[in-house]
Amino acid sequence: MRTVLAALVVGALAAAGCSPGGGGDTGPREQTRAERATLIEFADAKASTGPAEEAPGARRGGVMPVLERDSYEHLDPAQMYVNSQTTMASLIHRRLTAVKLDNKGRYSVVGDLATDSGRVSDNGRTWTYTLKENIRFEDGSPITSRDVRHTIERLYADFVTEGPKFVQEWLADTSGAGHRKLLPGGPYKGGHLPDDVLETPDDRTIVFHFKRPRNDLPYALSLTGYGVVSQKRDTRERYDRAPATSGPYKIGEFRRGRSMTLVRNDQWDPKTDPVRHAYVDRFEITFNHEYGKSARELLADADPNAVTWSGSVDVDTAQQVLKDKDARSRTIEGYQIFVAQMAINMDRVDDHRVRRAIAHALPTRAVLAPYGPGIGGELTGGYLNPTLPGADPSYDPFDKVSKPGGDVKKARELLEEADAVGTRLVYAHSTADADQKGSVAVADALKKAGFDVQRKEVPVDNYYDRIGKVDNGWDIYRSNWGHDWASAATVIPPQYDGRAIEDGSANYSHLNDRKVNREIDRITAITEPEKAATEWFGLGKYILEEITPAVPLFAYKQLQIAGSNVGGVVFHNEHSGVDPTRLYLKK
Repeated sequence: MRTVLAALVVGALAAAGCSPGGGGDTGPREQTRAERATLIEFADAKASTGPAEEAPGARRGGVMPVLERDSYEHLDPAQMYVNSQTTMASLIHRRLTAVKLDNKGRYSVVGDLATDSGRVSDNGRTWTYTLKENIRFEDGSPITSRDVRHTIERLYADFVTEGPKFVQEWLADTSGAGHRKLLPGGPYKGGHLPDDVLETPDDRTIVFHFKRPRNDLPYALSLTGYGVVSQKRDTRERYDRAPATSGPYKIGEFRRGRSMTLVRNDQWDPKTDPVRHAYVDRFEITFNHEYGKSARELLADADPNAVTWSGSVDVDTAQQVLKDKDARSRTIEGYQIFVAQMAINMDRVDDHRVRRAIAHALPTRAVLAPYGPGIGGELTGGYLNPTLPGADPSYDPFDKVSKPGGDVKKARELLEEADAVGTRLVYAHSTADADQKGSVAVADALKKAGFDVQRKEVPVDNYYDRIGKVDNGWDIYRSNWGHDWASAATVIPPQYDGRAIEDGSANYSHLNDRKVNREIDRITAITEPEKAATEWFGLGKYILEEITPAVPLFAYKQLQIAGSNVGGVVFHNEHSGVDPTRLYLKK
C-alpha cells in the first residue's frame, strides 16, 4: 500500500512512476521527461545478466553530496516503503527481481539476484527462481536460498509492520492481519512455511506456491520490501540499525536525523547485476534540506557536484528554473505514482445522485493550484495514473479536466432530482497549507451547488490514521494513492475491494459491491498482461460512473534539478525521479 500526505507532496514526493519515460525515443539522457505507459515485459536470463549497460559519458570516482529533506526511519528492507528510503535502498539492497531501464528508454522486469524474472507454471500458481552464482552480502558470505526463505518468512513476524504485504498475503491466501496466522511470529522459534507454500530444494532454488494465479509476482518481488536479508546476521528489530547490504554500496556511517555516508561494497560483483552501477566513490547524504532551500541552492549551482534524490523544485522556484536556460538543461521531470482524489464515505452518502452531484461540483483547478499546474500535477478524469498500462488520458466522465472549475448547475440539478438540496456534508481536510487553500474553494463550490458544508480540520501528522477509521464521522475527504508497480492491480483492489474494509484499509470510501469484488477476482486471474490492463480500466470505469465512491482530482508530477557537474541524471519511473544508480561526476 502506498499513500502519501498532501503536505509531503507539495512540490512533490513520490516513489515510482510511469513508463516508458526515462528518455522516450532517444533513450535516457540528462534532460528527460516521463511519458505514457506501455506494458513492461518480464525478461529472460540473457537480459538479466550483468554488468548493467553503461550510462553514456560515465566516469568513475569522486564524492557526490545528496541533499535530502527526510532522514531514513528504516534500514531493514522489510520496513521500507517510503520513497526517500526506497530510492536510497536501490543502492544497498538487492531483490530477486528488479525493474530495469535501458538506454533506449525501455523498462523490463529482470532477474536481480535471480537468473531471470521467474519461471511460471500451473497457470500462474507456481513460480520458480534460481539464484545467480557469486552473489554475496557485504561481509563476503554467499546469498543462498536459505536467506531468501528467511527473508520471506520473517515478514510474518509482528515487528514487521511498515513494508508491502503482497507476497505474504498471497502465500497465505488472505488479506489483512490474518496472513500472520500462516507463520505466527515468523521463523524465530524454528518454524518454517511448509514446502507446499515456499520450497527451497537446494541452495540456489526457490519455489513459490500460491492457491490462486499470481501473475504479477515478478513485479512484486522487485519492491524494496522484499530485499534479501541475511539469515545469519538477522537481529530482528535491531536489524533496522545495521542491515547486511548486498548492493554496490554499503553504509559507512549513519547519524539518524543528520547524515549518511554510502561507500563502495567490495563484495558486490557488477557481472551479476543488470541494473546498478557504482560510478561514484562515495555519496554524502545530509538531511533537513527543505525543498525550497535545496531547489534554490541547486539553481544557484552552489555545489556543482550536488544532487537531490527525493527533493523537488518547489512551486515558488519552478518558474525561475524553467526560465533559466542553463538551469533548465539540468532538470528532469515526469509523473509521480500518486493520484489525488476526493473519497466519499458511502456509509453516510448512500444516494448515487448525491455522490454524482459532489463529483460535478468539485473545482479541480482550485485543488491543483497550490501545487503548481503543469509542474506539481496534471488534472485527470479517472482513477488510474496516466502512466499505467490501460489508462486512457482522454477519459473524463465528470468533466474534471474539461471543466476544471466544476459544474455547479449540473450538481444542483442532481440534488433537486434526489430531493437532497441542503444535504449536510462534513468535509475533512488536513492542516497542510496546500490542502487548506484548496479546501476553501471546494467548500464554496459545494455550498453553491446546494450542500450545507461543515469543514473539519485534521492534523497532518495523523491524517491518514484518522480518515482510515471506518467510523470516522466524515462524508468527504482527500486521499492520495500510488501504484506499487506498473499495473492497476495495485490501484483498484486496494481501494475498492469491499472484503478488505477495516480500520487502516485504503478503501476510504467503504465501497463493498458484489460485482466489483467478483470482477477483482476474475481480472486478477487473467494471465495476459494486455488483456488484464484493459479489464482493469473497464472496472475502474464502472466504479467511477456507476457507483462514484470517489472523485479523481489530479496526478502528481515531479521536477528536479541537479548540479552542473552531475551526469547520468535520468528520470526513472520506479523512483518517480532521479535514478541514483546511474549518477556520476563529469569531471
